[in-house]
Amino acid sequence: MYTVNYISVLSEKELYILYFAAELTGQMIAGTIKNMINFITISCLLVALGWPAVLNIFAYPVSKKLSVKISDYIVRVCAPRVFSILEMYKHFHFIGYKESKEQLPDQFLIISNHQSLIDIPLYMNFMRDKDLRFVAKEELARHVPLVSEMLRAHEHCMIPRHGSPSVAMKTLDTFGARVLKRHQIPVLFPEGTRSKDGSLGTFYAAGFRRLTDAVGLPVAVCVLDGGYKINNVKNIMTKIDNGSYRIKVLKVFPAPHGKEEQVKLLDDAKALIQAQLDEWRSAGK
Repeated sequence: MYTVNYISVLSEKELYILYFAAELTGQMIAGTIKNMINFITISCLLVALGWPAVLNIFAYPVSKKLSVKISDYIVRVCAPRVFSILEMYKHFHFIGYKESKEQLPDQFLIISNHQSLIDIPLYMNFMRDKDLRFVAKEELARHVPLVSEMLRAHEHCMIPRHGSPSVAMKTLDTFGARVLKRHQIPVLFPEGTRSKDGSLGTFYAAGFRRLTDAVGLPVAVCVLDGGYKINNVKNIMTKIDNGSYRIKVLKVFPAPHGKEEQVKLLDDAKALIQAQLDEWRSAGK
């Protein structure tokens, strides 16, 4: 049987055009698949988070008890579901070092670096057996879907960013007494704001010192990394493929007493966190 090798009879120019067409087609198909995955990811997140967020907006002014129940659902069900969706469709892995939690006492104060609003559900997912309460800026208690009503219903510590420092200190005192009475776990981000690029910022001592005076609890130094890559919808779609969001308990310090011990603990905590970030990032290169 006589066969024709069509490739052999094509000119070099025709071969180049054929190759270019095949390459372009492949890129178009890959782009279409990626867009579909992005659409599915956003759709799943909206389905998982949209209805409890909307429901809580209407529930909070009417019934605080109902809002607390919805907020509990957000913490216990929605937070883990977010990470499951990101892992399934974007291969973005939640890595919690469970063995590091074995050193934790019954009640303690957490201090940690801060990279994203999603740090809050990250901690809730990592410490599902604990009742966490966060120190956050007052602006988050207004007009942030899913987050604002949950923070208010669960009575997290909302610090005013403007006004008298004495008001902020009194707010921390009240918060400290409340978490002790309810056997909750206070969480403080000493940087005071989120890092946009993952770099470690200044650790401010005033709020930490006031809160440690108020609660007198051991201090668990924790570290997280990866949140800055998903601090907005655009980054979720473009920067998190095959990435990871890590969290680990580094060390538990005895409750500090006095300014000198408190400042030294904060310095040691920052050094521990920076060393762990460097180790993770160098291993990922």
